[in-house]
Amino acid sequence: MSTPDPIVIVGGGHAGAALCVALAEAGLGARVHLVCDEPVLPYQRPPLSKSFLKNPDEAPALHRAEAWYAEAGITLHRGDAAVAIDRAGHRLQLASGTALPYAQLVLATGARARTLPALQGLDNVAVLRSAADAVRTRALLAAAQRVTVLGGGYIGLEIAASAQALGKQVTVLEAAPRLLARSLSAAMAEHVLQAHRASGIDLRLGVHVGGFEAAGGRLQALQVDGVREDVDLLVLGIGAVPEDTLARAAGLACADAADGGGVLVDAALRSSDPDVLAIGDCASFPLAGSTQPLRRLRLESVPNAGDQARTAAATLQGRQPVHAALPWFWSDQGGLRLQMAGLLPAHAVVHRRPGPTPTGFSLLHYVGDRFACVESVNAPMDHMMARKLLEAGKSPDPAAACDPAQPLKQWL
Repeated sequence: MSTPDPIVIVGGGHAGAALCVALAEAGLGARVHLVCDEPVLPYQRPPLSKSFLKNPDEAPALHRAEAWYAEAGITLHRGDAAVAIDRAGHRLQLASGTALPYAQLVLATGARARTLPALQGLDNVAVLRSAADAVRTRALLAAAQRVTVLGGGYIGLEIAASAQALGKQVTVLEAAPRLLARSLSAAMAEHVLQAHRASGIDLRLGVHVGGFEAAGGRLQALQVDGVREDVDLLVLGIGAVPEDTLARAAGLACADAADGGGVLVDAALRSSDPDVLAIGDCASFPLAGSTQPLRRLRLESVPNAGDQARTAAATLQGRQPVHAALPWFWSDQGGLRLQMAGLLPAHAVVHRRPGPTPTGFSLLHYVGDRFACVESVNAPMDHMMARKLLEAGKSPDPAAACDPAQPLKQWL
């Protein structure tokens, strides 16, 4: 290979694509090899559960056109999965038999959809993680009248809202006693629940699902709290598993499954091997300056992937960055535009700031006098200002901050 000190990136999701951009901007594109197991160019994943499902003519939105990678000097290895890391020899083995030498390797392998063994291979059971998954789910939705979604997490609720917008009869089955317990406050989760029910979705909490009946390659029915219910189409939205198989096989330190899994990295996103980094959904990273019992986090979000790509680019250029970006993410669910910034404190006083319309508001979470977290629904401008306050470490008086007549930007 003629390229000196090659940087090999494994994974064509948002983290891998964003790292390509950051390295190209630094003039290092000619050193970069991007390895993707999918045959398509890196694409935007958030639309797959929303507009893509509702529009039969929509194609995946590419991060960059193929010509951009060529102009940046980046070598693409599409449809050729990485199968092994030779850390001693600094080589990455691909499924095609190609062995890519690397000076530095970045794992941006993302996560895979969690499945249930009893449902594998059935024609009317779907998951949604990749573009291929979305194409299949879109076709199944078009042919179905009744859609059952197993799991009331973000992806499940987004798919449910898309199916409901298509005129389908939608049921969501969630085992937990409330929605989104790990990422939303009880007050915001209740608002989300009532909004979905008001839209016509049959959303059930605290249910036990089992007793799957299959025949002829299709799921015929399932048991919900012991009652048999017919199935037309079942979509699984029961979470994701970090894709750390490659890292574990190579002997890299990884978090236990009970702790969320993922490749353990330091503040500069280096793994236990300093020549191997991990970013995005597959990385378990330390929380900078955390005062909470939770010291590490594996965060599945587009903003986190982009932030970590920028940190990794600095590390690859020989700097000593500390990844300390404010966690934030969003979810579009029909008429709900949810936005969250910061991590929910275990104990906080919650103050409600009315939004610009009757359907919008923000919840400001305070720990003592410190502004710690914000959740917003249909209040994008307030959310943007609140996020800037969090990033700047500003804590306005909550009574004043919750007065809609006072713009949040005055405290910046």
